[in-house]
Amino acid sequence: MSVTDPIADFITILRNGIRSQKGMVEAPYSKMKAEICRILSEEGFIDGWEEIMVENKSGSKFKRLKVTLRYADDLNRISPLSQLERISRPGRRVYIGRRELPKVRGGFGISILSTSRGVISDREARKHNVGGELLVKVW
Repeated sequence: MSVTDPIADFITILRNGIRSQKGMVEAPYSKMKAEICRILSEEGFIDGWEEIMVENKSGSKFKRLKVTLRYADDLNRISPLSQLERISRPGRRVYIGRRELPKVRGGFGISILSTSRGVISDREARKHNVGGELLVKVW
């Protein structure tokens, strides 16, 4: 089975992990997903992430992302990552200019953009005065 939107699949893995109150989830590796994890970790939505090497039954090795989810309350398992929304899709790309950067939930959330300076959050995009492709909104 081929994957047509790996970022949306990654977001679904994170969302399902939080809903089932898991401490850690794994996903196939890509540079874009690693950058999204870096931003989520810097902004405090996840505890951490790492690249791991996995060997399958035939002996070939490949990379995977191991994401440690964050919960504010250990008893009730409430996550600061309550919603992830995929904006730009392979069938419909959404580009925004530097003056059109949205504030997610009045500044409590973030947007993740792919820009000429790499994959950055909306706060960094405002600081560097750049726009780009709006990938994900997180709150």
